Amino acid sequence: MTKWIMTIGVAVLLASALGCEENHRTTATTTNVTIGGKVYTLDLALDQNARVKGLSGRESIPEAGGMVFVFPDSEVSRHEFVMRDCPNPIDIIFLDRSRRVTATHTMLPEPPRKEGEDIAAYENRLKRYSSRFDAQYAIELKGGSLAKTPVKAGELVNVDPSLATLAK
Repeated sequence: MTKWIMTIGVAVLLASALGCEENHRTTATTTNVTIGGKVYTLDLALDQNARVKGLSGRESIPEAGGMVFVFPDSEVSRHEFVMRDCPNPIDIIFLDRSRRVTATHTMLPEPPRKEGEDIAAYENRLKRYSSRFDAQYAIELKGGSLAKTPVKAGELVNVDPSLATLAK
């Protein structure tokens, strides 16, 4: 009986530990990414709502901060980003499935949505910044970051590939 109770106790402990690890992994809100030798702590955008919102409305972006947008395998394609309600310049790096740079841009703030301007008209007037090729990741950093830490097309960026399994 004692052996049976110990076995159940170990199974419950193991299940609890695995559950905590799984919960911790899926509830993480940031990840560290090294770009050009500099470590950035990036907010995660793992679902469509987070990817659409992005850094919109943020008054500032930390020097070593930003956001990584992760697209699920089913949405790996050519992507275009816009500066929707973003008051500060943003540098963007697009990465393919293998985490290699496909394109970089410095995105400049756009005039805000005007009174009486419908959403479609607003969206249509925003400049588009393209990944040029299929991309699974996009990294947004504070404007000017790429001037200090340049990356080149084809360069590997250290994004955790397991994040792709969490994207929805």
